[in-house]
Amino acid sequence: MKEKFLFKLEEIYRRYCELSEKLSDPAVISDTAEWTKLAKDQSEITEISQKYEEYTAVIKQLEDAAGAAKTETDKDMKELMLAEAEELGIRSEELKNELKLALLPKDKNDDRNCIMEIRGSAGGEEAALFAYELYRMYLNYCEHHRLKVEIVDVNETELGGLKEIVLNINGKGAYKQLKFESGVHRVQRVPETESQGRVHTSTATVAILPEAEDVDVEIKDEDIRVDVYRSSGAGGQKVNKTETAIRITHFPTGIVVTCQDERSQLKNKDKAFKVLRSRLYDYYSSQNQSAYDEHRKSLVGRGDRSERIRTYNFPQGRVTDHRIGLSLYSLDSFMLGDIEEMTEALAVAERENQLAGEQ
Repeated sequence: MKEKFLFKLEEIYRRYCELSEKLSDPAVISDTAEWTKLAKDQSEITEISQKYEEYTAVIKQLEDAAGAAKTETDKDMKELMLAEAEELGIRSEELKNELKLALLPKDKNDDRNCIMEIRGSAGGEEAALFAYELYRMYLNYCEHHRLKVEIVDVNETELGGLKEIVLNINGKGAYKQLKFESGVHRVQRVPETESQGRVHTSTATVAILPEAEDVDVEIKDEDIRVDVYRSSGAGGQKVNKTETAIRITHFPTGIVVTCQDERSQLKNKDKAFKVLRSRLYDYYSSQNQSAYDEHRKSLVGRGDRSERIRTYNFPQGRVTDHRIGLSLYSLDSFMLGDIEEMTEALAVAERENQLAGEQ
């Protein structure tokens, strides 16, 4: 019996062929707007349609090879045909799995820019220092992948750690690349301030939010208050003597966003509104306050030492992601931003879970 996903593929392929026929119609070709719309529709299903064409061709070749092998009387020729049929069978299974993956629903936010929030959590100054190291790790990753990073807000400690940092990360697929980083990150190591060499456990939280567009969220003037104040920092040159920092309070949700990184009040305001839209998009996507609280908890947890998505064990040089049980013994390069093996494994695990749900 034909698997149900093949019926969906047949339907997509029929649509692809219909669009190809329409796009070659002189009447459509002369109508630029109509032709452009149909071409866009076709482009969205071209890749999967071409892969389905390949799959059906391989299945036909497999059937022909298997049928010929049954009637072949020459032993050597029969073995060649059976070997060919075996190779075609392997290829058909590979194509089938690729087609199943192609049919999985796409995350509508995958192509968006994102907002990253990193906060030191349990562990005091050591947690803040770890938060700074996570920031540097992601900064290196983004530079390698040509993603542009802009600081929206930062709250530093006297020793160079981060109580909190909020970043705009811009580039195609930024959210897709980083969305699995949301959660509690736990570090196990001997702090520099530890005189007796004891291993301490601290945590930092990371939240990744898809950047919302203007049309995604309506922000009414009467729902917000914008305050202007002087930027603050760890001291020295970081202190701004003019009122350029921005704080926006959204009354209906209680969400507060601050931005003090730029010297320009206008630039700070633009950045703050961008973060506010993203947090509101996250909020309203969750439909109600309780769902929002649970969703935020799933992103960053409560920061307790017992909660974590990943552990960075410095004495063992090991980083372990607890969601998929993957350990990598390359912590030094990982902290320099070489995190692709982990992020790709998480993406594969998500697709496998989706496939299991489709069975």
